[in-house]
Amino acid sequence: MPAEIPAPAAPATQAPHPRFAVGVLAFCGVVVAVMQTIVVPLLPHIPALTGATPAAASWLVTVTLLTGAVFTPVLGRVGDMYGKRRVLVASLTVLVVGSVLCGASSHIGVLITGRALQGAAIAVVPLGISILRDELPPERVLSAVALMSSTLGIGAAVGLPIAALVVENYDWHTMFWVSGVIGVIDIALVLACVPESPLRTRGRFDALGALGLSGALVCLLLAVTQGGAWGWTSGRTLGLLVASVVVGLIWGAYELRVATPMVDLRISARPAVLFTNIAALLIGFAFYANSLVTAQMVQEPKATGYGLGASIVVSGLCLLPGGLSMVALSPVSARISAKHGPKVSLALAAGIIAAGYGVRYFTSHSLWLIIAGATVVSAGTAIAYSALPALVMRGVPVSETGAANGLNTLMRSIGQAFCSATVAAVLANITFRAGGRTAPTLYAYQLVFVIAGGAALAALAVTLLLPGGRSTGAGTVEESRKAPGTRKGGARPAEIQEGA
Repeated sequence: MPAEIPAPAAPATQAPHPRFAVGVLAFCGVVVAVMQTIVVPLLPHIPALTGATPAAASWLVTVTLLTGAVFTPVLGRVGDMYGKRRVLVASLTVLVVGSVLCGASSHIGVLITGRALQGAAIAVVPLGISILRDELPPERVLSAVALMSSTLGIGAAVGLPIAALVVENYDWHTMFWVSGVIGVIDIALVLACVPESPLRTRGRFDALGALGLSGALVCLLLAVTQGGAWGWTSGRTLGLLVASVVVGLIWGAYELRVATPMVDLRISARPAVLFTNIAALLIGFAFYANSLVTAQMVQEPKATGYGLGASIVVSGLCLLPGGLSMVALSPVSARISAKHGPKVSLALAAGIIAAGYGVRYFTSHSLWLIIAGATVVSAGTAIAYSALPALVMRGVPVSETGAANGLNTLMRSIGQAFCSATVAAVLANITFRAGGRTAPTLYAYQLVFVIAGGAALAALAVTLLLPGGRSTGAGTVEESRKAPGTRKGGARPAEIQEGA
């Protein structure tokens, strides 16, 4: 198993206060999460604005999912080996470059390239979690990590109304230029306030493992995201699914034999890690349905009998209370995890999400009750997203923190991809004619709520299979610094990596 090692000591300087590091990293997390949803209100207008086909326009969302899925675990591993802050700054730089490309062009190819770069920056979140685990005292780790993990949901909730306001009132390029400027500010704040972690993982970077994982993920996610357009039984869809399985099996066999694997499958197979990642996939599915359905549902015309005919801005604002609840509840989740263990927090969260969809099923005609139901789902997601990294850290050594959190974030993204495909299939196939147009029936939306609530209940069942105990792993950093294999613990000279 790779061991963590300290980097060479830097010149003595006054370290920034940990509070600043937490705030800066959380701000970075919100920004990169906003980038994932910022183009959603713009998608219906992209064909007219760029001359692209609707199918090409859909790639502005699909490509961020693909690059995020590929780069999140890879950059997490690179951060473990070569410096987490260094890789985090590189990720933010990629975000800035992508934003500039999107802001400077209306060509669909350039826009897709820029969005691909923005998607890769989602690795900032697991990298930030790893830095906080390394740098903060044990008693502060849970609350800080809870906030950092929740930024994925917070950004998704606030991104839609912000983007909607920009689309309706300004030139659409503006939101990309603004995101580029904020990205530059993020980089400056990280360099000023976030210390580089002294811990490193020994060994060489597993390039073949990274390529194998990337190939399997791209095949899987392409099939899932494009299956509705290509046909679920088409040769392309089935071929990609078969290729994903074949490449995944070959990759797994290789990873079990390499000395320093891209993903340590033996650690990932431990019940504490395996069930946490399965729960992350299910929670990601359950959460994303809330974001996908709410805005569309309230925009449906009143002629449907359930739609409210709301504007794009109003529909986006329906998710804002949920985003605020995620900010408020992340420290609450940390306190629950500290007192009862993150397993209890995750089980409670899954139950709250399921209850939220129960509310949504019966309150689909009132704007305020729709907002209330959506906020309950977001509240449960906040607690879940706060508990997941605590469970991951409990199950893996410090040397695997970046890669393990990257893999857990990846599982959430895969859950979101499956949710997107499921929601699209349900809403496209259960329709009726209303007001001279085809629209999903109320039952279609209610079926989505049932499926998403079922995913939350499945997450609850998986959570109950997790090993018990209240240990969160927060103290393992201090223990590791004293353990054999680190300089403070009297490491043998051969174990210290030169020039780390």
